[in-house]
Amino acid sequence: MTRIGIIGSHGRMGQAIAAAIADAGEDLAGGVDKGGDVSAITGDADILIDFSSPGALEGNLDAAIAAGLPIVIGTTGLEERHHWLIDSAAQSIPVLQTGNTSLGVTLLAHLVREAASRLGEDWDIEIVETHHRMKVDAPSGTAILLGEAAAQGREVTLADTAVRGRDGITGKREAGTIGFAALRGGTVAGDHTVHFLADNERLSLSHLAENRGIFAKGAVRAAQWLIGKAPGRYTMPEVLGL
Repeated sequence: MTRIGIIGSHGRMGQAIAAAIADAGEDLAGGVDKGGDVSAITGDADILIDFSSPGALEGNLDAAIAAGLPIVIGTTGLEERHHWLIDSAAQSIPVLQTGNTSLGVTLLAHLVREAASRLGEDWDIEIVETHHRMKVDAPSGTAILLGEAAAQGREVTLADTAVRGRDGITGKREAGTIGFAALRGGTVAGDHTVHFLADNERLSLSHLAENRGIFAKGAVRAAQWLIGKAPGRYTMPEVLGL
């Protein structure tokens, strides 16, 4: 059995991952939460799954490198500096980082990339996401992941094309941009829709998450896949062979 350690074990995702580890027939090597010492669980683990916070990422990566352990990172709200830290860590250990561990969302991103690559700029792209009232970052990591997929399909950068939030007199929509809208309320686990809108027709690709169990299941699947890989940075599409 694979021994999996959880960083962020007391959170809702951490608890869901613990259940998913048992369902998958793997072994829970222990967990650590905010303020805890990650090195306390590395000795018993074959791999780590991190769903903690951006502020804890650097220390978590240092602990994984020191122990020579692969790590799956599902923490959202990461900034450019965090990705630099992940790139650096991937020179020493296998790292899989994603804005969403759902297998369904992984396939959705693939479909979005394919659609964006085949539909011209006369098709506007808008991404709408809805999450529970407790979520603190917007747009969601998944929405950004889907935006990146659309941008890759069009061979542009998301940084140059993203439009986040519209208010007041915004003027005409600029061709080629990728819009984002974030809704917050209730207990929604995560709904995402990518709209492709052209004159007289629309194409919408959606994924609706009914509970966090799907993310936990995907995270464990990713951990199982990452075991034995060479140092490097990996992605969820590779887990599905896309």
